[in-house]
Amino acid sequence: QLQLVESGGGLVQPGGSLRLSCSASGFTLEASAIGWFRQAPGKEREGISCISSGGSITKYADAVKGRFTTSRENGKNTVYLQINSLKPEDTAIYYCAKASIPYCPGYALGRVQYWGQGTQVTVSS
Repeated sequence: QLQLVESGGGLVQPGGSLRLSCSASGFTLEASAIGWFRQAPGKEREGISCISSGGSITKYADAVKGRFTTSRENGKNTVYLQINSLKPEDTAIYYCAKASIPYCPGYALGRVQYWGQGTQVTVSS
C-alpha cells in the first residue's frame, strides 16, 4: 500500500516546539521534493515549506520562516518539520505531500502526487 504517514503532532504551550515526521511506505521519497502544508479551522490548506529531493534547497512561507525547519533523511525514507516558538495561530492539521518532481518551484509544493493523512498540532496554554 502506497502511503505517507505523519506523526509527532500534539498539544503544546505557546513558545514550545514539536518535530513532525513524514514517513513513506510502498515507495521511496529520495527522488521527490516534499512539502508541508497546514489547514487551520475554517481556513484553506496552505503550503508552508518545501525541501528538494537532495535536501540542499528549502523554502518557507513568510509566516513560518525562522521558526520552522524542514529536513530529510533519505536513508530512512523520512522527512521532518521542526517547529519552534509555536503560536496559537499555528494550530492546524499538518500534512506532508510528495511531489512528482525533485525540486521546489516555491515554498508551496507543486505537482503533488501523494498526501499524508495529517497530524493535529494544537497550541494552547
